[in-house]
Amino acid sequence: MTAAPGKAPKKEKVKRQTPEERAEALRYNHMMYGPTAKEVRPVMKKANLGGPYLSHPKFQSLMAAFKKGTNFTFDVTDKGKSYPIATEGSQILFDGKTIYYSRPLNRHEDNLLMDRIATLQYQGVDALVHLAAAVIRALPELGTSQLGFMNQQLYYGADKLEAGMAEQGPNLLIGSYRHQRVPDALRK
Repeated sequence: MTAAPGKAPKKEKVKRQTPEERAEALRYNHMMYGPTAKEVRPVMKKANLGGPYLSHPKFQSLMAAFKKGTNFTFDVTDKGKSYPIATEGSQILFDGKTIYYSRPLNRHEDNLLMDRIATLQYQGVDALVHLAAAVIRALPELGTSQLGFMNQQLYYGADKLEAGMAEQGPNLLIGSYRHQRVPDALRK
């Protein structure tokens, strides 16, 4: 033995990872063994989408006009720019572009559809994101809103809003709701 008499042999110290080495190892492991982009579903941020609109009297008037099929307009300011929000019969317009529209389902119900092209054009505007979610939340017949917003992109369910546009077209069926228009038989 090479140790001096009367002294215990030295223990070898275990080399510890530095925080930089650990971060690099985690990055490498995630790159090599982590899930692919299609396997990971985005986690929706819990935000009160549509909350600023739901209790506002102008939005409530807009939804009442939409259900009755009448016209109503008001303006919203977002980041210094003013955007008109309006209903024209069976359409909800944002800055003159149709965002939602309805088609008759039966005598008492209409189908609510979203125009994805116009919605994606304005998805960077907070006023539109809140409007899109508020319309769905304002119609209780549609159930819980599946519309989400994360990383400056709109999601419907777990997929991006633009997913499936090539196969299904630009119109997205949201669901059916009860309208308040007077039937033709009662108008006489």
